[in-house]
Amino acid sequence: MKILVGMSGGVDSSVVAAMLKKQGHEVIGATMSIWDKNTHFSGNIHADSCFSPHEEQDVETARQICKDLDIPYYVLDCSKRYKQMVLDNFKQEYKAGRTPNPCVMCNSYIKFSALPDEAAAQGIEFDKFATGHYSQIIRNEETGRYQIKRGIDATKDQSYFLYRLTQEQLGRVLMPLGNMTKKQVRELALSYGLSVSDKPDSQDFYSGDINDILQNEPQIGNFVTQDGKVLGQHQGIWNYTVGQRRGMGIAAERPLYVLGFNKDKNEVIVGFEEECERSGLIAENVCWSAISGISEPLDCEAKIRSSQQPTAVRVTPLGGDQIQVDFFTKQKAIAPGQSVVLYQNDVILGGGIIKNSL
Repeated sequence: MKILVGMSGGVDSSVVAAMLKKQGHEVIGATMSIWDKNTHFSGNIHADSCFSPHEEQDVETARQICKDLDIPYYVLDCSKRYKQMVLDNFKQEYKAGRTPNPCVMCNSYIKFSALPDEAAAQGIEFDKFATGHYSQIIRNEETGRYQIKRGIDATKDQSYFLYRLTQEQLGRVLMPLGNMTKKQVRELALSYGLSVSDKPDSQDFYSGDINDILQNEPQIGNFVTQDGKVLGQHQGIWNYTVGQRRGMGIAAERPLYVLGFNKDKNEVIVGFEEECERSGLIAENVCWSAISGISEPLDCEAKIRSSQQPTAVRVTPLGGDQIQVDFFTKQKAIAPGQSVVLYQNDVILGGGIIKNSL
């Protein structure tokens, strides 16, 4: 089988390429280039992030890995699509007082779409597209639908970021590391003689100041309590996210948290920890994965951030592409713009973008 492997220059994708070649497949390595060479950010940007001017370092590492494995290697320019689908969305959401998740958008529109599409456009032939994600793709023989299942390594599971992948995308994807732990992957890398066996993981989408990307002029507004009391001033609502505790510079009897925003008044609403708790949320732009949708309330589990364990919820369809998610246990820091992802037995049912909390 001809398999295109998305190479990041890290240990996970390198092990996938080595593993698949060892299994006898015809492997092709490819790296997506997303950094716009005309971008000039002034901040101190580390190389351990996905969006970075140090991208060429990862490209050279991936190139050398492919040379060592004796497989062809390509660098595919996806920077224009990345700007349109990820960075522009990032800017718009923050300006609207929402907190976007660029990794969700990148997976849906770039890694699993623009990258393989660009490869095909350049005449690169392949049967499947493989990545180093710690998730599992299975096919339900009864429904015929592809399903995303949590990786067995709970500390590395990346299923939360993949919920927007379509059935067409899932049908051509391989994720060989979903049933492995990170420790096992590093041990395999060592056994394969890969130079990246001890390379640290990428930490975030972008390691610099987000204002480098937003490029907004300071817009002075007030920090206010829920009853309207002014506590101080800020330089722009985009510098904060729901649940944030640090960086406000406000003196108070107890730590204050960001509760939300009043975009029209340019206000950041703050309060104490117990005021962060919410019983539910409304999500929009919902897409379904393991199932085609729901017509009546459904009890399942949900995550509102990638790092948490799924928690029990009741999901009610609201018509169109919206759902209401009611938590059996109140949740803190439900941030509009982030994703709520629904699970059942570790399988993703679907998910959507958080519109507001209840």
